[in-house]
Amino acid sequence: MSRRTPALIAAAVLLPLALTACSTPDGDAAGTGNKASAKSDGFPYTVTNCGVTTTYKAPPKRVVTMNQHVTEIMLELGLTKSLVGTAYLDDKVLPKYAKDYASVPVIAKEYPSYEQVLATNPDFVYGGYSSAFTAGDGRGREAFKKSGIETRLNTESCAKADTPMETLYEEVREVGRTFGVTDRAEAWIKQAKADNAATAEKLKDLKPLPVFVYDSGDKTAFTAGGKGIGNELIKRAGGTNVFADLDKSFGDASWENVVARKPEAIVIYDYGSTTVEQKKKRLLTDPALADVPAIKNKRFAVMPLSDAVLGVRVPAAVEKLAAQLHPAATTP
Repeated sequence: MSRRTPALIAAAVLLPLALTACSTPDGDAAGTGNKASAKSDGFPYTVTNCGVTTTYKAPPKRVVTMNQHVTEIMLELGLTKSLVGTAYLDDKVLPKYAKDYASVPVIAKEYPSYEQVLATNPDFVYGGYSSAFTAGDGRGREAFKKSGIETRLNTESCAKADTPMETLYEEVREVGRTFGVTDRAEAWIKQAKADNAATAEKLKDLKPLPVFVYDSGDKTAFTAGGKGIGNELIKRAGGTNVFADLDKSFGDASWENVVARKPEAIVIYDYGSTTVEQKKKRLLTDPALADVPAIKNKRFAVMPLSDAVLGVRVPAAVEKLAAQLHPAATTP
């Protein structure tokens, strides 16, 4: 879990989120395949991302992505041919992206070294978590800048406003603008809003279900806090996060507090070497949790970790989680 440690998340949340566009937003996405606009419309484009201001005179051409959710944003926007390297999957890419993903060189199983990134001769590096740009590991954004390489950090790592779905839309919008594929980004946002509205309509008359997210942990529970898209997913899926008062995207909670807050359902994040069944067993066999309603009723929902971070899976993930929490209301 090094890429999402509480210290990194807490620090990242304090960074500002701002967008400053100094040109018209009409990038051309009419081209076919993965080719970004050959026109100059929309450039130069200036954007401030997590405290770093960059002016792009043209779309980046050689991109390395670190972390799955930002890789999938690139693939969704039809930018496969811009990718010269990728790294760090939490689980399998979605089937719709499998063919395109297979065409991109995987330069490291987890985070690549600075030298591994430079070997791809990139002009842009896109990181998903703050840990993608850990200066102590040689991958700081300033280090890349000194090598003439621009960078972007997924804004869940620095957003201050408690509007995670809007942050997602802005993330996709800014990436679309950066690569000159504004129309593709706006089309995705339009569909995402429609999908979210359809799920909300199904759940509008239901009482929210108290939910505890179990990511990992033994002595304490690493869980979803009140910031970030994980909390938003629960709300939009017809739940109430029992640790919404935790002022960060992820953090530790005591098992005593889990018991005291009486969740009626437990959402397990599925990733890594510990299986969902192992996580269930840990929860079901802990005597201290025996009186928790979700444990008594063995009421679990499962989400791949890649569904629960700021990426293009989110609208579908809301619908999938709603179907697990409220099956009667969401069954056609």
